[in-house]
Amino acid sequence: MLTPAQFLQATGWFAIGTLVFALLTAIAFFLKWGIRFRLVGATGFMGVLTAGLLGLSFEPFTQAQIPGAVPYATVFDSGSSQVTITVPNSITATELEATLQQAASNLLKPSRIGGGGQTTPTIRARAIVHQPGISELVYVGQVTPGTSPTGERSPIVKVYPDALAKANQAAS
Repeated sequence: MLTPAQFLQATGWFAIGTLVFALLTAIAFFLKWGIRFRLVGATGFMGVLTAGLLGLSFEPFTQAQIPGAVPYATVFDSGSSQVTITVPNSITATELEATLQQAASNLLKPSRIGGGGQTTPTIRARAIVHQPGISELVYVGQVTPGTSPTGERSPIVKVYPDALAKANQAAS
């Protein structure tokens, strides 16, 4: 996957190409070439590509790395307010808290709005407890965005100790 620095470098090259096309278009109008209106379209398209690459250089692909977090997988994402991640059964409370903070940093973006009657985006962490003949989903924690009186946006992490103990017991 390309990094934001590589997108910024590509933006520079596309900007130069756009300027070259604009200069060529100006020459075509001055000399009344037959392709001058096609060059206007090509120049406009180059401008759109340049603006798109510039937008991609604002680090939309960077992922936060919180110390102590364990790898997780997103198993459900409604696109607005509900996200579910899966964590291993053997996770500890401190690892779960770090993992939920990492998931909040990566997934709770300003573009997520509440939908379906829910106003607050929520990320829930779950584990699967396997018993003979049945598998049970156990929700071990959740995180929601929060705002402090100073205006700082820090996530509110809730760990469910009973559910975590049940998942840990199944892991051993």
